[in-house]
Amino acid sequence: MALPIGPILGILGDNLKQRGSVLPLTRAAATRWSKGLDLPRGGETILYTGHMYQLIPAIDAMASQMALLENSRITKLLGMGRLVNKVINLSFFMSLMASKELKQRNDEALRNIVRLLQAAGVDFGYLYGDEMYSGALVYDEGMDDVFGAHARRVAARFKKHGVKKVITVDPHTTNMLREIYPKFVKDFDVEVQSYLEVVAENSPEVLQPQDQTVAFHDSCVYARYESILAPPRELLAKAGVSVAEPELSGTNTHCCGGPIEALFPSEAHRISKERVAQLEKASKQIVTMCPICWVNLRKAATEGTTVQDISQLFSAAFVKSSQSCT
Repeated sequence: MALPIGPILGILGDNLKQRGSVLPLTRAAATRWSKGLDLPRGGETILYTGHMYQLIPAIDAMASQMALLENSRITKLLGMGRLVNKVINLSFFMSLMASKELKQRNDEALRNIVRLLQAAGVDFGYLYGDEMYSGALVYDEGMDDVFGAHARRVAARFKKHGVKKVITVDPHTTNMLREIYPKFVKDFDVEVQSYLEVVAENSPEVLQPQDQTVAFHDSCVYARYESILAPPRELLAKAGVSVAEPELSGTNTHCCGGPIEALFPSEAHRISKERVAQLEKASKQIVTMCPICWVNLRKAATEGTTVQDISQLFSAAFVKSSQSCT
């Protein structure tokens, strides 16, 4: 029996309307990664995480639970679960079930991005507990009315803090703010750049060349919607990394299997296995630029294959070893 899509999407949408995120995080969980970095609070230019890296462990836990329920009669109860969730935040338990290792790895990715930007001489602040989720997953699932209302709340928060430029950390959030928000938010004029673009423009010094060959996985969103193809490759070349292009790359890149894993677990796993097989033919060292890609490909990787976020590789190359979080 297939999973009932309506109740699952309903829970995510209800959470966004009532609690500000598809799988609500406490302020401590959302900002834990920034501890000890002493980032300025706010400012005209901010690093905006959009909560994507922080949410992935809970999303992964949810996807695992959905995989157990797929083809189960228990799925009939999900409609009732949506009603209960409106009163009691059932998705809170996804955070409790989330992998501690995954939380730590994603926190490290965000810290590496910060130190990479600092190594490139970029000045920026962070909104800490005032930062809001971007709404990306709700938009991806077609809930435009819920997304639009949330996007306007996020834009108002930026305006309140005098934000004029946002540096994003993942493809989905980049696309939301750069291409989608202007369609839903009147006069949205915040400048948006991916950290990969910002770092490439500022060209940090290579401190520790990385002599290795990697299979590079292009994010569908970066490649097809944002045309972010050259910056990561330029930085990899500067870092001394050789890129082995897989069978499908650039604008013809192959999907990682996300973000449908919570709705169609079996199909998502099939797609990720297919993509990993393509990447492994190029190199057993796989590099990704998106937390969704990273977690999906990592689960599908075979023994002897490593999948790392590109920020980890760049941190090793461009950040002083005493600061690096690799």
